[in-house]
Amino acid sequence: MTFREAWMVLLALLSALPLPPLQGGQSTILCRAISKGVAVAGVEIVAAGKTYVTDQRGEARIEVSEGPLELTAAKDGFAPVTTTVTLAAGQPQVITIELDKIPTVQETVIVSSTRTDRGLEDQPMRVEVLDAEEIDEKLMMTPGDVVMMLNEMGGMRVQATSPSLGAASVRIQGMRGRYTRFLSDGLPLFGEQVSLGLMQIPPVDLGRVEVIKGVASSLYGAGAMGGVVNLVSRRPGAQREGQLLLNRSSRGATDAAFWDSRPLAGNWGMTLLASANGQSRSDLDQDGWADLPKYGRAVVRPRLFWDNRAGRSFFATVGGTWEDRTGGTMPGAILPAADGPYTEALTTRRTDVGAAFQALLPDGVMWSARGSWTSQHQDHEFGEVTERDDHRMGFAEVTVRRALARHTVVGGAAIERDDYQPVDVTRFAYVYTVPGVFVQDDFDAASWLALSASARLDQHNEFGTFVSPRLSGLVRHGAWSSRLSYGTGFFAPTPLTEETESAGLSRLTVDGPLKPERGSSASFDVTHVRGAFSATATLFHSAITDPVEVERSTRYALRNLQAPTTNAGVEALAIWKTDDFSFVANYTYVRSRETTDEGRVDVPLTPRHSVGLDGAWEWGSGGRLGVEWFYTGMQRLEANPYRGESRPYSVFGVLATRRVGRVSFFVNGENLTDVRQTQWEPLVRPTRGVDGRWTVDAWAPLDGRNINGGIRVFF
Repeated sequence: MTFREAWMVLLALLSALPLPPLQGGQSTILCRAISKGVAVAGVEIVAAGKTYVTDQRGEARIEVSEGPLELTAAKDGFAPVTTTVTLAAGQPQVITIELDKIPTVQETVIVSSTRTDRGLEDQPMRVEVLDAEEIDEKLMMTPGDVVMMLNEMGGMRVQATSPSLGAASVRIQGMRGRYTRFLSDGLPLFGEQVSLGLMQIPPVDLGRVEVIKGVASSLYGAGAMGGVVNLVSRRPGAQREGQLLLNRSSRGATDAAFWDSRPLAGNWGMTLLASANGQSRSDLDQDGWADLPKYGRAVVRPRLFWDNRAGRSFFATVGGTWEDRTGGTMPGAILPAADGPYTEALTTRRTDVGAAFQALLPDGVMWSARGSWTSQHQDHEFGEVTERDDHRMGFAEVTVRRALARHTVVGGAAIERDDYQPVDVTRFAYVYTVPGVFVQDDFDAASWLALSASARLDQHNEFGTFVSPRLSGLVRHGAWSSRLSYGTGFFAPTPLTEETESAGLSRLTVDGPLKPERGSSASFDVTHVRGAFSATATLFHSAITDPVEVERSTRYALRNLQAPTTNAGVEALAIWKTDDFSFVANYTYVRSRETTDEGRVDVPLTPRHSVGLDGAWEWGSGGRLGVEWFYTGMQRLEANPYRGESRPYSVFGVLATRRVGRVSFFVNGENLTDVRQTQWEPLVRPTRGVDGRWTVDAWAPLDGRNINGGIRVFF
């Protein structure tokens, strides 16, 4: 728990205490909050069980009973102050509270996704972290899923994979979304394929997001050839806390989320997440086809924690997701080219369980064990075709870690089982069992140099043995730091890709036995930090040998391409943060190329240029204003009868919040310039595609201007 969160919890608890009985007469206090002679607005003052907030003049008027009174004043960026005064009935008093600013210190973030539990700034492998403050801002934009927060991180792009149902995948530095491994507290609770799963993860309980870009198979095996996204949940603190969020949007979406955290006896604690989300179908261009699908979803996830504060801890979670989605033609409408209605629908029922335990032995060895099991059933309707499937995934891992002089050594063994059983297209069933062993050594060679070497050996039951090494280095000199990294990995081919998830498997053919995909990636970055400003420039390159592609021009087939797919580019990130203002700017250039029957071409739906600007201002009365602007450049399109290249576009948004006591009000405007793909071309194809789809790919927003607002109640 951060310093700010601890004091906000304390203030909330104090404000919930009952008022003491009146002791005779009343007295008035005029509290003035100053810092170095300057009035401080927005200071929360707790007196007699009530919370008061200073105005623009730094003043708050308090009516209390006579006698001794304790005042506690707190504000972000200042050390809290507690003072006691004695009041006489009918005698107004003026109390001046002097606040001292907390020196700005870089908060140490311990990264869990690399297994060495080192601080973020000491990691030889580059790990990017989205902190609780940024998550809190994005939470009010899309309370029902994590898409918004991931899409606005540099070098990452959330790509819609099914316009009919709203599914999406995450592309890291141009790599296709199926190569990105998603974890929850280090556990693969979402399974291997998370295109639609992204839309089913509520962010209200997240404490931070850790991202490793590039091939990470040395850490997490086959599913991490593009990178790793680890969603880290908030831990229970010493006091109970929680929130209730209610949201409604102009596009017919309704969200309700509840999160509760409380300590239990004997070093135990628990959290509970419950979320309900829904949206109605919308036909914005009035062509009879739903641009936004209808859905109803419920998510429940309790978590249990134990920590003896002496090196032993335990964590367990169980989750359930129930969702129904419906797209296609609007009720009562027909698809002229099909001479009738066309419905696309998906029913998802997913349950998962996971646990992790670690213990510090007397000789300094830290050993840990973790495991998870996920079971998912889906019924997918593609007009006249229904496809049902069961997908189960098991995972178990044991690791041992020890510090030896300037080395931190990790060794372990893991096993994964991926079992996909389609009911209606049984020819695509598979069961992959992959045991593996791995080792990692982080070496602090000098105060200015840290190195990391890791390797993993996996034995795939269908495709044989794979060795995945990775080397990383960190060099520091004053305000400058630089990282260099190189790694290789593999990906076992499956019939489940972004394209087949959208079109189904009934019409799909496979060209011969598919080869496993093998990848390599390298990156080099330089970072400079000066006070409140930091900037990072990153060069990256990756290559995939025997890449699997879905052919959709004249036939619908899965095949390996003969030439490697390559991704090369640069990321630039600049951040300026002060107590009341923050500004983030990022730019990404990606040149992603593949060789198809058309020759050497850009990978579809991968813009070369992306720009993001995000500014936020806070003022003392509990208000916050955020403004953002994003630019997406041209993209190559395929299987699109209307155009071969997309149009560049920009979106603009504004978020305003105001907190009054324990209630926060927010209103958010997304895509205020109302950019929609259907302004340039129809979403519905003139004839059905070879894969059976009636829509083209989504390369721009489909929802247009969207205004949402709601309240958050903290307790």
